[in-house]
Amino acid sequence: MIITTTDAIAGKKVVRTIGWVKGSTIRARHIGKDIVASLRGIVGGEIVEYTKMMAEAREEAIARLIEDAEAQGANAVIGLRFSTSLVMQNAS
Repeated sequence: MIITTTDAIAGKKVVRTIGWVKGSTIRARHIGKDIVASLRGIVGGEIVEYTKMMAEAREEAIARLIEDAEAQGANAVIGLRFSTSLVMQNAS
């Protein structure tokens, strides 16, 4: 499966537009990770616990996106966009 954030794929021609595909996930924060993150917030630097959680969520969303695209008969996804939002306290 070809996935790109651009609106075209060099050397490829779009012959059919299928429509929207999606891949979503919601992750809840862990109290232990929050404590470590709070300490890092005091001294500064990257909060690796949250960076790792975001990367894992993004990978899960991509896997679900591919599953949805393949179920609709797609062989590529163009114009991929990500967004993150707060769903409820301690989850996004």
